[in-house]
Amino acid sequence: MSLNRIALALLASFMASAALAADPHAAHGNSAATKAEREVLYWYDPMYPQQKFDKPGKSPFMDMDLVPRYADEGGDGASVRIDPSITQNLGMRLATVERMALGGELDVVGTLQFNARDLAVVQARAEGFVERIYPHAPEDVIAAGEPLVDLLVPAWSAPQQEYLALRGLGEAELLSAARQRLRLAGLPAEMIAQLEKTGRLQSVWTVLSPLAGVIETLEVREGMTLSAGQTLARINALASVWLEVAVPEAEASTLASGQAVTARLPALPGRVLEGKIAAVLPQANQDSRTVRVRVELANPERQLRPGMTAQVRLRRDEGEALAIPSEAVIRTGRRTLVMLAEDDGRFRPLEVKLGRETRQGVEVLAGLKAGQRVVRSGQFLIDSEASLRGILAQSLEESASHGQTLHEAEASILAIEENSLLLDHGPFESLNMPGMIMGFPLADPALKQGLQVGDKVRVGVSLGDAGPTLMQIDKLSQDPHAAHNNPQVQP
Repeated sequence: MSLNRIALALLASFMASAALAADPHAAHGNSAATKAEREVLYWYDPMYPQQKFDKPGKSPFMDMDLVPRYADEGGDGASVRIDPSITQNLGMRLATVERMALGGELDVVGTLQFNARDLAVVQARAEGFVERIYPHAPEDVIAAGEPLVDLLVPAWSAPQQEYLALRGLGEAELLSAARQRLRLAGLPAEMIAQLEKTGRLQSVWTVLSPLAGVIETLEVREGMTLSAGQTLARINALASVWLEVAVPEAEASTLASGQAVTARLPALPGRVLEGKIAAVLPQANQDSRTVRVRVELANPERQLRPGMTAQVRLRRDEGEALAIPSEAVIRTGRRTLVMLAEDDGRFRPLEVKLGRETRQGVEVLAGLKAGQRVVRSGQFLIDSEASLRGILAQSLEESASHGQTLHEAEASILAIEENSLLLDHGPFESLNMPGMIMGFPLADPALKQGLQVGDKVRVGVSLGDAGPTLMQIDKLSQDPHAAHNNPQVQP
């Protein structure tokens, strides 16, 4: 017998013992008389509770006798009834389905990296020879304007001689054309300026670092012959660094550029770095199922070194949503269930559809409505008892079919109030109601989020004693991808 079946059998034994303890007849040892007087609904095998038998006997599934299900054990075929004293002994706690703020904080780990936007690639502008290498090596920190290498470029002699020859003629147009030829030949601006100032040929080009940072690669050696466009060095700036954070993919949808970030580095104890999300990168890691988030941090003192790790806290403000505590959820692998607490100590398994999950709770998209209560602690014991009794969880489709009928029409929004909308609506054909201007109360104020006066919408209303109430609003658009869909409120 598997561990799961043993657990179910033990639970059934516990529930039966608790029921007998609450029965005064059992306390006097009159068990035979009690069993004879109790009404038997059916017999079943605890290992296959969904199969019911109309008489006692051997189970066709297991080598054991069928167990009777008595009418006074509680439950109505769709729910489980448990004595309040038993629920108290089990330490069962309930939670109310309510609207709550799902913002909060997310703690993750990040790594510092070079800012790839602040990278300089130094290349040869023309064919030449390496005459001198300055004493630098990869990973050296270098200042802006510091020399890297001296290059001899023979091809630059001819255009310089032409420029010097034309300078003495006083022909401004010819001199301008000669200066343009110098630029097209690849001479840097500082060499052209030096040529104009001194009037002497510049045979050697001293390549300078264009920015302050760290040398990533230095790919030249003294005596080398270089071709035009050949890379000499790559230099990463250190004025700012990127903090890349791995966020679980389930949390990625709640993050956006501009949200606040704080980081603490083991290398800088006691120091808290403040920043904002620069980008949520589009590709997820298939192995870790995470999405990378990029934060740009200023590094004026150059204490932030790529490769360092950081403890990162992301602060999110996601607004309000209908939610329940995360621990109230039962995930079976195929469906997501909760145990709905009803009056008179009854509990019913119910399928729900969930959305975002934060420390405050998990968003309920369908299956529950505000004010209902669910089991927060001890729900697995009740779920096991429901399985023993063959009670199936109510599906989302069944929950929707129990709601009121929605009557739909298209409308234009004329005014938006705190708990109502003024609409110029078309006919509600299912209500035989012609088009008119009319105010409608909102079943949930969250339905008006994202709406503006003048928007074209399709509305769904339910008809109650107080008249029609707005239960659903779909924003109409020429572009089907730009449609705004508000969640339907269960009546």
